[in-house]
Amino acid sequence: MDMNRRQFFRVTSAGLAASSLVALGFSPTAALAETRAFKLTHAKVSHSICPYCSVSCGMLIYKLGDASKNVKERVIHVEGDPDNPVSRGSLCPKGAGVLDMINSPARLKYPEVREPGSKSWKRISWDEALTRIAKHMKADRDANFQTTNAAGTTVNRWTTTGFLICSSSSNESSYLTIKVARGLGMVGIDTQARV
Repeated sequence: MDMNRRQFFRVTSAGLAASSLVALGFSPTAALAETRAFKLTHAKVSHSICPYCSVSCGMLIYKLGDASKNVKERVIHVEGDPDNPVSRGSLCPKGAGVLDMINSPARLKYPEVREPGSKSWKRISWDEALTRIAKHMKADRDANFQTTNAAGTTVNRWTTTGFLICSSSSNESSYLTIKVARGLGMVGIDTQARV
Protein backbone atom coordinates (compact mmCIF):
# COMPACT_ATOMS: atom_id res chain seq x y z
CA MET A 1 0.00 0.00 0.00
CA ASP A 2 1.46 3.30 -1.10
CA MET A 3 0.81 6.13 1.44
CA ASN A 4 2.01 9.65 1.72
CA ARG A 5 2.67 11.31 5.07
CA ARG A 6 -0.78 12.93 5.38
CA GLN A 7 -2.63 9.65 4.71
CA PHE A 8 -0.39 7.88 7.26
CA PHE A 9 -1.37 10.37 9.98
CA ARG A 10 -5.06 9.99 9.11
CA VAL A 11 -4.96 6.21 9.36
CA THR A 12 -2.98 6.19 12.61
CA SER A 13 -5.19 8.85 14.25
CA ALA A 14 -8.36 6.96 13.25
CA GLY A 15 -6.92 3.76 14.71
CA LEU A 16 -5.90 5.53 17.91
CA ALA A 17 -9.41 7.04 18.29
CA ALA A 18 -11.12 3.68 17.70
CA SER A 19 -8.89 1.83 20.16
CA SER A 20 -9.43 4.57 22.77
CA LEU A 21 -13.23 4.27 22.45
CA VAL A 22 -13.07 0.48 22.81
CA ALA A 23 -10.80 0.84 25.85
CA LEU A 24 -13.35 3.23 27.42
CA GLY A 25 -16.11 0.64 27.01
CA PHE A 26 -17.87 1.98 23.93
CA SER A 27 -19.17 -0.86 21.82
CA PRO A 28 -20.50 0.25 18.45
CA THR A 29 -22.61 -2.89 18.02
CA ALA A 30 -24.49 -2.21 21.29
CA ALA A 31 -25.01 1.43 20.34
CA LEU A 32 -26.33 0.55 16.90
CA ALA A 33 -28.63 -2.16 18.28
CA GLU A 34 -30.27 0.20 20.81
CA THR A 35 -33.73 1.43 19.83
CA ARG A 36 -34.13 5.17 19.58
CA ALA A 37 -36.90 6.82 21.59
CA PHE A 38 -39.50 8.65 19.51
CA LYS A 39 -39.14 12.35 20.31
CA LEU A 40 -42.91 12.86 20.69
CA THR A 41 -43.46 9.93 23.07
CA HIS A 42 -43.98 12.03 26.21
CA ALA A 43 -45.25 15.18 24.49
CA LYS A 44 -48.75 16.59 24.97
CA VAL A 45 -50.57 17.53 21.78
CA SER A 46 -52.81 20.55 21.27
CA HIS A 47 -54.98 21.29 18.25
CA SER A 48 -54.58 24.78 16.83
CA ILE A 49 -55.05 26.84 13.69
CA CYS A 50 -52.28 28.47 11.69
CA PRO A 51 -52.14 32.23 12.45
CA TYR A 52 -50.95 33.45 9.07
CA CYS A 53 -53.76 33.58 6.48
CA SER A 54 -57.46 33.03 5.94
CA VAL A 55 -57.11 29.38 4.89
CA SER A 56 -57.07 28.35 8.59
CA CYS A 57 -55.02 25.17 8.23
CA GLY A 58 -55.17 22.83 11.20
CA MET A 59 -52.03 22.27 13.27
CA LEU A 60 -50.92 19.78 15.90
CA ILE A 61 -48.62 21.45 18.43
CA TYR A 62 -46.53 19.14 20.61
CA LYS A 63 -45.33 20.41 24.00
CA LEU A 64 -42.98 18.95 26.59
CA GLY A 65 -43.32 19.71 30.29
CA ASP A 66 -45.06 17.77 33.02
CA ALA A 67 -46.91 20.75 34.59
CA SER A 68 -44.73 20.60 37.71
CA LYS A 69 -44.29 23.72 39.79
CA ASN A 70 -41.02 24.95 38.28
CA VAL A 71 -41.27 23.32 34.86
CA LYS A 72 -42.20 25.52 31.93
CA GLU A 73 -43.79 23.86 28.93
CA ARG A 74 -42.04 24.33 25.61
CA VAL A 75 -43.17 23.62 22.08
CA ILE A 76 -40.93 21.03 20.40
CA HIS A 77 -42.78 20.12 17.20
CA VAL A 78 -45.52 21.44 14.90
CA GLU A 79 -47.18 19.52 12.08
CA GLY A 80 -50.33 19.61 10.00
CA ASP A 81 -53.51 18.10 11.44
CA PRO A 82 -54.68 15.25 9.16
CA ASP A 83 -58.18 15.39 10.69
CA ASN A 84 -58.66 19.06 9.80
CA PRO A 85 -61.16 19.33 6.91
CA VAL A 86 -59.52 22.47 5.53
CA SER A 87 -55.91 21.37 5.06
CA ARG A 88 -56.03 17.60 5.69
CA GLY A 89 -52.57 17.61 7.24
CA SER A 90 -50.74 19.89 4.83
CA LEU A 91 -49.09 23.20 5.72
CA CYS A 92 -47.55 25.85 3.50
CA PRO A 93 -43.90 26.83 4.15
CA LYS A 94 -45.02 29.71 6.36
CA GLY A 95 -47.21 27.44 8.49
CA ALA A 96 -44.56 24.73 8.61
CA GLY A 97 -42.09 27.27 9.98
CA VAL A 98 -44.37 28.44 12.79
CA LEU A 99 -42.17 26.62 15.34
CA ASP A 100 -39.46 29.25 14.79
CA MET A 101 -41.97 32.03 15.46
CA ILE A 102 -43.26 30.32 18.61
CA ASN A 103 -39.78 29.80 20.08
CA SER A 104 -38.31 33.11 18.90
CA PRO A 105 -36.69 35.14 21.71
CA ALA A 106 -37.97 38.30 19.98
CA ARG A 107 -41.60 37.17 20.11
CA LEU A 108 -43.85 39.58 22.00
CA LYS A 109 -45.89 37.66 24.60
CA TYR A 110 -47.30 40.41 26.79
CA PRO A 111 -48.94 43.79 26.15
CA GLU A 112 -46.61 46.77 26.22
CA VAL A 113 -47.21 50.50 26.08
CA ARG A 114 -45.02 53.46 25.25
CA GLU A 115 -46.26 56.49 27.14
CA PRO A 116 -46.30 59.88 25.39
CA GLY A 117 -42.82 61.42 25.48
CA SER A 118 -41.16 58.19 26.55
CA LYS A 119 -38.49 56.40 24.53
CA SER A 120 -39.01 52.95 26.01
CA TRP A 121 -41.79 50.38 26.17
CA LYS A 122 -43.12 49.14 29.50
CA ARG A 123 -44.97 45.91 30.17
CA ILE A 124 -48.55 46.14 31.43
CA SER A 125 -51.17 43.60 32.43
CA TRP A 126 -53.84 42.32 30.05
CA ASP A 127 -56.55 43.97 32.16
CA GLU A 128 -54.80 47.32 31.98
CA ALA A 129 -54.26 46.96 28.21
CA LEU A 130 -57.92 46.18 27.54
CA THR A 131 -59.04 49.01 29.82
CA ARG A 132 -56.76 51.49 28.04
CA ILE A 133 -57.99 50.37 24.61
CA ALA A 134 -61.63 50.69 25.71
CA LYS A 135 -61.02 54.19 27.12
CA HIS A 136 -59.27 55.36 23.93
CA MET A 137 -62.05 53.91 21.77
CA LYS A 138 -64.78 55.55 23.88
CA ALA A 139 -63.04 58.94 23.83
CA ASP A 140 -62.57 58.78 20.05
CA ARG A 141 -66.14 57.61 19.42
CA ASP A 142 -67.61 60.34 21.65
CA ALA A 143 -65.57 62.99 19.83
CA ASN A 144 -66.08 61.78 16.25
CA PHE A 145 -69.37 59.88 16.01
CA GLN A 146 -71.60 61.22 13.21
CA THR A 147 -75.36 60.83 13.60
CA THR A 148 -76.27 62.67 10.38
CA ASN A 149 -74.46 63.68 7.23
CA ALA A 150 -74.42 67.14 5.61
CA ALA A 151 -77.81 66.52 3.95
CA GLY A 152 -79.41 65.64 7.29
CA THR A 153 -79.75 61.92 6.57
CA THR A 154 -79.22 59.64 9.58
CA VAL A 155 -75.94 57.74 9.11
CA ASN A 156 -74.79 56.77 12.64
CA ARG A 157 -71.19 56.15 11.69
CA TRP A 158 -67.77 56.28 13.29
CA THR A 159 -65.19 56.95 10.62
CA THR A 160 -62.05 57.74 12.63
CA THR A 161 -61.39 54.21 13.90
CA GLY A 162 -61.03 51.03 11.87
CA PHE A 163 -61.17 47.37 12.81
CA LEU A 164 -58.90 44.63 11.43
CA ILE A 165 -60.48 41.21 11.95
CA CYS A 166 -58.51 37.98 12.27
CA SER A 167 -59.10 35.88 9.18
CA SER A 168 -58.31 32.55 10.82
CA SER A 169 -61.17 32.71 13.30
CA SER A 170 -64.30 30.59 13.02
CA ASN A 171 -67.52 31.74 11.34
CA GLU A 172 -69.20 32.24 14.70
CA SER A 173 -66.50 34.46 16.18
CA SER A 174 -66.22 36.42 12.91
CA TYR A 175 -69.99 37.00 12.95
CA LEU A 176 -69.87 38.30 16.54
CA THR A 177 -66.88 40.51 15.76
CA ILE A 178 -68.68 42.12 12.82
CA LYS A 179 -71.79 42.61 14.97
CA VAL A 180 -69.76 44.42 17.66
CA ALA A 181 -67.88 46.60 15.17
CA ARG A 182 -71.01 47.51 13.21
CA GLY A 183 -72.92 48.08 16.46
CA LEU A 184 -70.31 50.66 17.45
CA GLY A 185 -70.83 52.38 14.09
CA MET A 186 -67.49 51.48 12.50
CA VAL A 187 -67.35 51.59 8.74
CA GLY A 188 -63.63 50.89 8.32
CA ILE A 189 -63.74 47.10 8.78
CA ASP A 190 -61.41 44.70 7.00
CA THR A 191 -59.87 41.28 7.41
CA GLN A 192 -56.22 40.28 7.47
CA ALA A 193 -56.79 37.92 4.52
CA ARG A 194 -56.67 40.92 2.18
CA VAL A 195 -53.59 42.51 3.74
